[in-house]
Amino acid sequence: MSERNALLRRIRAWLALFLVCLVLSGLTAFPLVTELHWANSLVSHDWLRRVGAGLDRADAEYPFLLYGTDWLAFAHLVIAVFFYGVHRDPVRNVWIVEAGMAACVGIIPLALICGPIRGLPFGWTLIDMSFGVFGIIPLLVLRRLIKRLETLQETEGAGYLAKAAPMIP
Repeated sequence: MSERNALLRRIRAWLALFLVCLVLSGLTAFPLVTELHWANSLVSHDWLRRVGAGLDRADAEYPFLLYGTDWLAFAHLVIAVFFYGVHRDPVRNVWIVEAGMAACVGIIPLALICGPIRGLPFGWTLIDMSFGVFGIIPLLVLRRLIKRLETLQETEGAGYLAKAAPMIP
């Protein structure tokens, strides 16, 4: 297998890992009330019980509020669609990976600012920030692999041009 093909396989494997995590985290926002019932049946935790009670009340009295989490889930799926460009042409679409990295970094200040405003315990803020920390890891690997592929393609292109160009005396 050529080095180019090996790099493409590794890029697509890391991309698949990132996309599976992105899609799964988005899909979990749809059944939020059910998930909290399940979590509260498994774990006895004051914060989870409070969140569950809030979601139950919102679901019973103000179900339109939960429509926001439907949009959150949809946004995850839409973002995943953009990463198809990385699959098609990683070098040309490396900007998508870089935009994803910027979004992961942006999670940190968002959680640190909005968590306390919304009354979240600091531990929960740390969990939210972990999505950015763990999300950026496959994207950093992807970017590094794509840059290697770009260098390889430039080298191959230069070699091709050198062979194809006539010698000028």
